Amino acid sequence: LLDAANSETYGKPQITQVKTGVGKRPGILISGHDLRDMKELLEQSKDAEIDIYTHSEMLPAHYYPELKKYSHLYGNYGNAWHRQNVEFASFNGPILITTNCITPIQESYRNRIFTTGMAGYPGIPHIVDRKNGKPKDLSAIIELAKSCPPPTPLEDGTIVGGFAHDQVLALADKVVAAVKSGAIKRFIVMAGCDGRHKTREYFTDVASKLPEGTIILTAGCAKYRYNKLPLGNIGEIPRVLDAGQCNDSYSLAVIALKLKEVFGLDD
Repeated sequence: LLDAANSETYGKPQITQVKTGVGKRPGILISGHDLRDMKELLEQSKDAEIDIYTHSEMLPAHYYPELKKYSHLYGNYGNAWHRQNVEFASFNGPILITTNCITPIQESYRNRIFTTGMAGYPGIPHIVDRKNGKPKDLSAIIELAKSCPPPTPLEDGTIVGGFAHDQVLALADKVVAAVKSGAIKRFIVMAGCDGRHKTREYFTDVASKLPEGTIILTAGCAKYRYNKLPLGNIGEIPRVLDAGQCNDSYSLAVIALKLKEVFGLDD
């Protein structure tokens, strides 16, 4: 149901190269999961001469046609949710937390962070819910952004995503050919939510040590453990196929069932 709702509202996700560097204009950083909040922020800020950056689970917003059409959706800043305490400080502009995944606020960004929806924190401005079908009022965040310096760069490159089930099935012929030729030997799912614990480095180690013929299917912020590793491609197929948010793990099940059907398997 959620997959259909997102796709019918914002278009089917497309394979997309997302910038990880920064521009020269001030920016707003949006984190969490709520694509409707993202749409309203993009619409209200389109003439403000600022850029919008995604953080953590909001990265997949770049894959949807109705969101990526906004030219000021610049790129993705940072990594998984538990890096907030470092990455929010260096962003320099206002931050909007939607849905969830907020960590204890640091003084370095206390005066420029906002919450909305189910997210909240004592003493932090909260953007109230929609009333009478009207969008949320995000003007306070947009006005604050205009007076802030541009983000401090954390890195400079690109990451690719948007491999939801429709896009992967569109590549089905290439995938099947790669499997039959022996170029692809295994699919492994590594998905879900990332955590701050040192032991989570295990997933980076696993990804880096997988045989070259392995494709990783991923969704959720667990992808930040390996989506920037130089794992390369198998032919034209990236070795990390990012379907999107945690809830897009549904796409991985659809892909698996399609592979089962194509190869005539019982299980």
